[in-house]
Amino acid sequence: MSIQKHLSKFYEFLDRPLFWWSRIVLALLAIPLVLAFREPLWRISLHAPQYPDGLWMEIYMHKIDGGNNGQHITEINTLNHYIGMHKIDRAELSDLDWIPFAVGLLVVLVLRCAAIGNVRSLVDLVVLTGYITVFAFGRFIYKMYVFGHNLDPTAPLKVEPFTPAIFGTKQIANFSTTSMPQLGSILIGVYATGIAVVLVWHLIAGRAAAMRDEALGP
Repeated sequence: MSIQKHLSKFYEFLDRPLFWWSRIVLALLAIPLVLAFREPLWRISLHAPQYPDGLWMEIYMHKIDGGNNGQHITEINTLNHYIGMHKIDRAELSDLDWIPFAVGLLVVLVLRCAAIGNVRSLVDLVVLTGYITVFAFGRFIYKMYVFGHNLDPTAPLKVEPFTPAIFGTKQIANFSTTSMPQLGSILIGVYATGIAVVLVWHLIAGRAAAMRDEALGP
């Protein structure tokens, strides 16, 4: 089969309307995205002998919050000050500003895809979702790296530059730091996994249809 014919069949596949059940699934996948707006994306907690109950802060799309009505963030910033780390506040986490708009855009696009979409629009949705999630997580890693490496040389306590825990637990001096995704990230993961599964099913169905057409001949 010539390359031109392969491309013709590929473009034909992209223009196929979505299965009816795919449209229902896609519409339902907007729900976890909407719920993710009000749930924390990530939680960072610290434990040390002087803090047996631990300190914790949670990162939302639009804010950061801490235990004991936000007092834990104050305590964490006080500890960070002694080793020269930047203060953790909303201004330092300005990367959060674009996330609600990006997720809101995904809600609109997944509903549009469910209503009038074809395979092409589903592919675009999966690619855009992948870009947003990878970029957001990459920026989070970068921010953590900057926090641990841009230390004030005049700080009372001297520590070697470090990268705080990104996923899991890490020991820094006498503090055990744990960083884990929370319900907001899980909900976004459910959405991303769902649209990827729908796309894979369409690819499988499209391949099966192409093989059937080849078997039947011209």
